[in-house]
Amino acid sequence: MTHKTEKALFLLGGLSDDDLSWIINKAKIEKLPPGERLIYEGRPINALYFVLSGLLTVVIGSKEDRELAQITTGEVVGEVSFIDSRPPLATVKALETTQVLAISRFELNSKLHHDSKFAARFYHGLSLCLASRMRGTIRRLGYDDLTEYEIDVLEPEEFSEQTKEFLVLAQAKFNWLVQNLRARE
Repeated sequence: MTHKTEKALFLLGGLSDDDLSWIINKAKIEKLPPGERLIYEGRPINALYFVLSGLLTVVIGSKEDRELAQITTGEVVGEVSFIDSRPPLATVKALETTQVLAISRFELNSKLHHDSKFAARFYHGLSLCLASRMRGTIRRLGYDDLTEYEIDVLEPEEFSEQTKEFLVLAQAKFNWLVQNLRARE
């Protein structure tokens, strides 16, 4: 299991089979050729995205010349703007042909407002996803050796057995989701 896919796995892992079926029925697959932008810095976004295949880059600056990160299969994109409804602070564009699953902000908000059990599972998964991203950012910035602050950054092999089992199940759910989406095409 790769370190990059864990964030989406945390989000999907706690969802029920019915939740995943709802996603399959409501979401759309979008294909991006290399260079196409998925998200524009400063422009509101209308969907939450899961990368099904390919490679995206997150860039900032007027010339989009500062790369912050690369996003690969299994990652979630647009989750921060989904949470706080503010426009994104970076542009996300395809480095190679990329397929994403787009869940409409309107559809997702409607489901969250009308299905409290789904909302609890979704927000729990999203909080785990964001926590994982924050820990990764702390590690990349080089603060993981500051023991006086007791920053608890775990590598995948350091997860508890329960978390490892959760991630294995989540990986199976992600694979099932992708397989059913492709069968729908």
